[in-house]
Order: sequence, then structure tokens, then C-alpha cells
Amino acid sequence: MKLKQYCLLACFGLFAQNLIAQEGLPVYSDYLTDNYYVIHPSMAGVANCAKIRLTARKQWFGVDNAPSLQTLSVNSRLGDSPSAIGGIVFNDANGYHSQVGGYLTYAHHIMFSRNEIDLNMLSFGLSAGFIQYKLDETEFLSDGFDPIIAGVEQSATNFNIDFGFSYHLLDFYAHATVKNVLKNEGINFNEQGLSYDNLRTYLFSAGNTFSKYGSDWSYEPSIMVMHRDATDETSFDINGKVYKKMEFGKLWGGLSYRRSLDGAEFNNGSGVSSQKLQYITPFIGVDYNNFVFAYTYSYQANSVVFNNGGFHQLTLGFNFNCRREKFECNCPAVN
Repeated sequence: MKLKQYCLLACFGLFAQNLIAQEGLPVYSDYLTDNYYVIHPSMAGVANCAKIRLTARKQWFGVDNAPSLQTLSVNSRLGDSPSAIGGIVFNDANGYHSQVGGYLTYAHHIMFSRNEIDLNMLSFGLSAGFIQYKLDETEFLSDGFDPIIAGVEQSATNFNIDFGFSYHLLDFYAHATVKNVLKNEGINFNEQGLSYDNLRTYLFSAGNTFSKYGSDWSYEPSIMVMHRDATDETSFDINGKVYKKMEFGKLWGGLSYRRSLDGAEFNNGSGVSSQKLQYITPFIGVDYNNFVFAYTYSYQANSVVFNNGGFHQLTLGFNFNCRREKFECNCPAVN
């Protein structure tokens, strides 16, 4: 059965007469593939190189109209100044619904250390952009007339901003971001008192890199917490990452575990059960000279799902305008 048939009932309930705004750029685990800027605007230009990252995510190969996501991001410091700029464009499709968007970012980095050897830096970032949402209803009316179905492709465009900060101290880092700060007036679905104009999402990340003196190996545990304001849902990522220095660059890989703190109830045939979202995501990558290649695979460890596995993501990257490594630290996102 095609995915569109599975999604039809959900589309009726979610979209009905008006288009409901989605969250914008989805938050997956691709930030772990040397791409923190994709979720934290304050990370624009934080590294000693300018960065281009292209990602492609595909779910459930062989299923028609399965979810897919493509992103292209670039960010760079403005010369030797403390200012940086960046940009992100993305295309996100899921069944009848799709969204295309783009953001521009300005970031500012403040050094607190007495010299550039010891890393002690506070960064601020602001992203602003537009998102166009589309709902294709052209195939909804296969059985005749329905007064709540227009039978056309609906679309709406929304402006929003993200704001956040980052702090780096030697091998430690922390990031906090508020996504979709503004309300989405004009594309709400308010039938029966429901409101979907609040897409505000809070993200917090922290981690530290450890390594023995003179060793080619380093280890980076980290955590990311995400909270959605309107639905009061919270989830967290627990991550472990390993790096190995090579003559040509660096090999790295790791594992991420995502868990929701809020469950969903369902009828199991003999009663009511509940389950909480769980993702297990291994990833692997290589830095070859100035090129970056990475692969991410996600497994959904729940019993009631369309499909447990089949979440594939590729990342291609290129670093350019690189300066010398300034800081004596195990800080892969900066050096």
C-alpha cells in the first residue's frame, strides 16, 4: 500500500481546511556529522575554516512518497573580524506535505582569553528566513465531493527567526537556541479551538572532548535536549563520538540515542498501552584533506511504527579559506 494511503487520515485531521505550519527545518542527528550550525546559528563561522555541508536524508526506500530531506548550508568568518555569516536552504517532503525554506545567519564571537592559545569564547547567532508550506490535495477527492477538501495544492509562506548562543572553554562546549521565535499568523488551523501558531522549539547541547597527551584518539560525549513549547513535549539525545587522527585527516564515528519523555497511548487489542519515541543512530565519517564524508543510519526502537529502520542520511562537506589552528585544545568544531 502506498504511503499516501497511510497518510490520508492524518492529513484530514491535521490540515483540513487550512494549512498548518510545520516546524521548519527538522532536527535529526545530522548535527553530529560536523554540522552543529544546522541547528545552532551561533556556530556560524566558529571554526578556523569556512564550511559547506550538503545532506540528503531518505526514509523507507521502496515506499512511494516516503519522507525525504535535503539541506545545503555554508558558513564563514568575515576575515579576521569577530563577525560571521551563514546560510541554509532545505527541501523537506513527507507524503502530501512539503516545505521549502531558507535562512540567513549573522553570528558574533567574543574572546575572553588573554591570547588565542587558550580557547574561551562566547558566540551569539541570529537566523532569519522564509518557509513555504505546501499541501497537495489534488488526489484527495477520488470518491467524489467533500466540502472540507479544496482539491488543489494549497500553499502559504511564513517568516521566522532563530536565536542562540554558544560557549567554548578549552575542550568543553555548550549551545542554546530558540527556534521559530515568532508566531505563524495567517496559516493557523483554529477549528474547535485548536491553535498551531506556536512552533517555538528550545534546544540545548553540551559536551566535552577527552584525549591523552600525544594520543591520536579522542572521545566526545555530548547531550542535546529539545523541548517543543506548544505541545509541551521534551526529548533528549545522548551521544558518544570517537576520533582517530590519520595522515590524510581524521576518521570518526559514534552512536546517538534519542528518547522522548512523553508517551503516546494506543490500543493493543487487550487494553491500552503507551510507548515513547526511541531512535538509535550510528554514524561514521572521514575528513580527507578538506573534504568531509559521513553516513548516518537511524533505527526506531518502537513496537507500533510504520517501519523500524530505513532512515539513511549522507553528508558531503568541503572546508575552504582555512586558517592555522589557533587553540591548544581538543575542540573539533573549532580547530
